[in-house]
Amino acid sequence: MKIHALDAPRCLVGEGPVWDVQDQALYYVDIVGRKVHRLDHASGAVRSWDVPGVIGSMALRRDGGALVALADGLYGLDFETGAVTPLHRPEGLDRRVQFNDGKVDRRGRFIVGTTDSMAKEPLGTIYSFDVDHRLTPIDSDIIISNGPCWSPDDRTFYFSDSGRHSIYAFDYDIETGRTANRRLFATTQELGGIPDGATVDADGLMWMAICEGGKVVAYRPDGRIERIVEVPGITLTASVMFGGPDLDLLYVTSIDPLALKALGMDKPAEELGGRTFVIEGLGARGLPEPRYAG
Repeated sequence: MKIHALDAPRCLVGEGPVWDVQDQALYYVDIVGRKVHRLDHASGAVRSWDVPGVIGSMALRRDGGALVALADGLYGLDFETGAVTPLHRPEGLDRRVQFNDGKVDRRGRFIVGTTDSMAKEPLGTIYSFDVDHRLTPIDSDIIISNGPCWSPDDRTFYFSDSGRHSIYAFDYDIETGRTANRRLFATTQELGGIPDGATVDADGLMWMAICEGGKVVAYRPDGRIERIVEVPGITLTASVMFGGPDLDLLYVTSIDPLALKALGMDKPAEELGGRTFVIEGLGARGLPEPRYAG
């Protein structure tokens, strides 16, 4: 197994990696830097786009461009012009919350959560954003929403509340996008950090970045730990995504500790903080990431 930092833009808060199977490129966002980055796998060429606000996550769209979750709503990003246009800005959204982590299910819906911007109160909600741009709540009572992903058979949906150090599993109806039977899947206190971004591999293992723990953990479908991978040089591992031509490379984004000072968190500086890493030789393969159908 090999781990190394990519020659790619460093982030203040690197999150939301998305692998584009079609064009063989990695996208990821800088939440605080308000940017979307793209790294071409073959050439190493980088493109970046500015967005007009804090960005929680992104997804590629079937007809081109991206869907981006900004603090106050969901927007379209045109890769050609850089234009950002609103798709849905919910009325009456609590000013204390902001949109955060999100991913697309295999019917093309975008599932995204909101987060208490002060990371203290259970003000967050999980939403389903369908192809007709309708936003439907599917769960609530969330402090910090993170890590949405699905089992390979689409029957289990995973989602984390980082504020509670808890990962949950739900029954998922892929035809309707509805969830049921929320239950505790795992907790992360003993791993030294909070659950953050996650993905599921082709064998059904759920891989999760443990922020503040400097590691990535693979969970079995029954919630037991299969494997722990330490990421040297950083503590704030943020999110993960399988990519590469064979979907066998695990990309890991991270947070620069200095970016957390604005939140009143005094963390020591890390030379590699905010870099994006790739882990080779895990012996695991991911699944193609779906595109938003709207």
